[in-house]
Amino acid sequence: MAPLMDTPDASVEMMSSRSAVSCSDAELIARIQRLEQSMRVVMMEQLQVIAEADRRGLHAERGARSMQVWLRELLNIDHRDATTRVTVARNVEDRASLYGETMPAELPQTAAALSEGAISVEHGRVIVAGVRRLPEYARCHRVGEVEATLAGYARQVPPRELETIAERIRYLLDQDGAYQDEADQHEARELHYGTARDGMTVIKARLDRETGATFVALIEPLAAPRPETGGEKDPRSVGQRNADGFAALLDLAIDSDGVPRAGGQRPHLTITIDFEDLKRGLGLLDEQGMPGTLNTGRAITAENARRIACDSEVLPMVLDGESLPLDVGRAKRTAPAHIRAALLQRDGVCSFPGCDRPPGTPDAHHLVSWIDGGPTELANMTMLCGHHHRAVHSQRWEIEMRDGRPVFIPPPTVDIDRRPRPGGKALPARHREHLRDLIPSQRDPAGETCCARPEAAVS
Repeated sequence: MAPLMDTPDASVEMMSSRSAVSCSDAELIARIQRLEQSMRVVMMEQLQVIAEADRRGLHAERGARSMQVWLRELLNIDHRDATTRVTVARNVEDRASLYGETMPAELPQTAAALSEGAISVEHGRVIVAGVRRLPEYARCHRVGEVEATLAGYARQVPPRELETIAERIRYLLDQDGAYQDEADQHEARELHYGTARDGMTVIKARLDRETGATFVALIEPLAAPRPETGGEKDPRSVGQRNADGFAALLDLAIDSDGVPRAGGQRPHLTITIDFEDLKRGLGLLDEQGMPGTLNTGRAITAENARRIACDSEVLPMVLDGESLPLDVGRAKRTAPAHIRAALLQRDGVCSFPGCDRPPGTPDAHHLVSWIDGGPTELANMTMLCGHHHRAVHSQRWEIEMRDGRPVFIPPPTVDIDRRPRPGGKALPARHREHLRDLIPSQRDPAGETCCARPEAAVS
């Protein structure tokens, strides 16, 4: 944000009676800045009046239990706003001593900046809070230096950024107190989760700053907006992107060998569903199977069960008439490690046309469903990212193998002509292939360029 003007400008004053519609762009910008400065100056005048009303105890005379409560009712503002104004007013206005002498404001630099309209009341609140949280020795000997530093920064940065600066100053001057704050945060940590009536899982958490920073570092790249496709931006809201990022984070965690095992098994998602319902087609409603049951006890459609079964450990379980287990077979991963490695080499993380390799653990998708008898082999499988795996199932994309490469046939809702689209490696993988020729060739000891650069095999 450009700094507010320090002195009134005649041209700006002349605009006060003109319609904003008739102003040029430069005049509008100047007018916005000037009005903000004027409002801040008026607010400082109100703070001075509030400080005097506080000194006289007007709130007590009118039956209010505090100055904040009285001001909230008087001005019809939120309690937080009233508290901010009273707190700042008490620190930026001249005070009276016990002997009736006038004493300068506790925070003179902040008062000066407010009087000029250079900073807002919210800036003032941050400065007051930052000074109050200093250790005792710093409040006695360094408060002037700290206040001048914060007031100077307040003229340049917004309140949220100023809070970060104030916190760093406190960490510098009160390392013992800061360490205790972090210890208190660790003790106050909590995470709760439950299932709502509609079957969605609700999570509420308060994390200490270290755990929170770790979470943010992991979730941010996974929840980043997808690049524009055909000029259209990612349609997901921030909340939806965060939820998708969290789902991708869970995929990565459940695929990790570092996750603790329970009963000798890695954590896994369990779906109980009749095998015939799982095999049944997904066309008309009367052809769909009965829903399955998740390990949380909630229902899941047969359609989503089929999608999940594309690349999951399937544990066949024979049930009797009372739905009691009679025999449990051996768990088999539909895409063993060696097949996944070959698929990644051929398809990259996702073979969907134009995919830019979204974050998350890729899924090995069967062209002919394993449930329907499709074999677990390269010719019947392709790698898909979580987003496109869901799209292929929900939108009814068809995938065929032609010359050893997957070809995607869109549904009529996407392309009425259903023109096939060649798939292949995700874009970053293609980019690496395109740049491979730019890598300088190796030279032999004699200084001659080798004719060919051997490919390295990585396992």
